[in-house]
Amino acid sequence: MNKTLGSTLIVAGTTIGGGMLAMPLTSAGIGFGFTVFLLIALWLLLSFAALLFVELYQNAEADAGIGTLAEKYYGTFGRVLATAVLLIFLYALVAAYVAGGSSLLSVLLPTIQDKQTTSRVAGVLFTLFFGSFIVLGTSSVDKANRILFFTKFLFFILVLFLLLPKVQVDNLFEMPIDNALIIAASPIFFTAFGFHGSIPSLNKYLDGNIGALRISILAGSLIPLIAYIIWQLATHGVLSQGAFLEILKQDPTLNGLITATSAITGSEYIGVAVRIFSALALITSFLGVALGLFECLEDLLKRVHLPTNRISLGILTFLPPMLFALFYPEGFILALGYAGQMFAFYAIVLPIAMVWKLRRQYPDLPYRVMGGKPMLVAVLIIGIGIVMVPFLVQAGYLPGVFSG
Repeated sequence: MNKTLGSTLIVAGTTIGGGMLAMPLTSAGIGFGFTVFLLIALWLLLSFAALLFVELYQNAEADAGIGTLAEKYYGTFGRVLATAVLLIFLYALVAAYVAGGSSLLSVLLPTIQDKQTTSRVAGVLFTLFFGSFIVLGTSSVDKANRILFFTKFLFFILVLFLLLPKVQVDNLFEMPIDNALIIAASPIFFTAFGFHGSIPSLNKYLDGNIGALRISILAGSLIPLIAYIIWQLATHGVLSQGAFLEILKQDPTLNGLITATSAITGSEYIGVAVRIFSALALITSFLGVALGLFECLEDLLKRVHLPTNRISLGILTFLPPMLFALFYPEGFILALGYAGQMFAFYAIVLPIAMVWKLRRQYPDLPYRVMGGKPMLVAVLIIGIGIVMVPFLVQAGYLPGVFSG
């Protein structure tokens, strides 16, 4: 029972992070009602996809990773593809968090030449300081993360305590300025439910107990859904759509969210509380994802028999995302959008492809996710659709999340 509870909290802790901060930024033009609809729909979609991994682990070793599962059904090609997608996904997430971290840190630094230079210096400092915990080892990450996560929870309660009394009911009934924004925002909301990369570790921790894994996934993902809805209630209720969009057009970063809450409520305390909560949520996400990327690179290099040390692995882990943040200092939303593409493949397309073969080869396994082949096809189409969204936005067929 303790392991099941612990696994549930790991799912919840992995999910609630930096993606939560992007939600008000991307849903400002959507309205609260449609935002809640999108959250519930994506939770159902990704819970279904996560349960497919439970089905797969009925016929796999408890410590089997995603690459091992993919190799079992699709050979070396499956392992290479799964590993490549996972790496791109993790790199995109780390890049998003470095970009977001530089945005938050830059306002605390004295101006160095100009705003862009200050942001770049902030990105380097953020990466060097918090990246050092990863290089030092998992133990240092664990100790730092416990303190940060507990503090983050306290500030989340404080932010809600300050914001909820200022909610204006009329703000909650505002309609989307463009219905297509619901589709355009889906990859970023999609990524905010991204705990699937931790499922192999959870299954190993639970000693292959798929019943406990199923409970952990459902309960652990429900906690973030509730937190996200309350968070959206607070931000959408406090900020009128027009004023929020105007501020975000001037500063479409995490600082824009903080500026908006401070300006609309007239309270400096709310701005400070949101800034601290935003920083803590982003840092805890950064530490967890960066550790996963570091270990993924370490396993990959060992498999191809290349010598490594923690310093060289640290450079491979952090240099590419840091360069992204230097050249795209406002790239938090952009990187999360492209991370959503990779995550859609990793969390939906890949498990559906493996389960399709599993059911053909082992039709009598006791646990099977409901819906049969029609549900697999429907979820696959939705996943591919989410992958295509950023390309459709770039091509002008869908509006950007800050358009209008």
